[in-house]
Amino acid sequence: MTPIYMNIAFAFIISLLGMLTYRSHLMTSLLCLEGMMMSLFMMMTLIASNMHSPLINIMPIILLVFAACEAAVGLALLISISNTYGLDYIQNLNLLQC
Repeated sequence: MTPIYMNIAFAFIISLLGMLTYRSHLMTSLLCLEGMMMSLFMMMTLIASNMHSPLINIMPIILLVFAACEAAVGLALLISISNTYGLDYIQNLNLLQC
């Protein structure tokens, strides 16, 4: 495994550990999720450039579109929760109540 692939894998693992550690705040969870998506995007881009197949070159773009949609939904959820409750602590929210 080359050092580039190892660094990207470490970035994914660090983002995953950050997601598991700081899951009480919605903002930090969203930032860690974005870090995971960006490391997956870089990994898919490197793999697609090494395979030299025209069909696999679209896969990083599709992942980037899904990451942008996920970021937009996460930001809308963060704004909605912070306007309603005034904080972003996930543990203090009662999301199951109407």
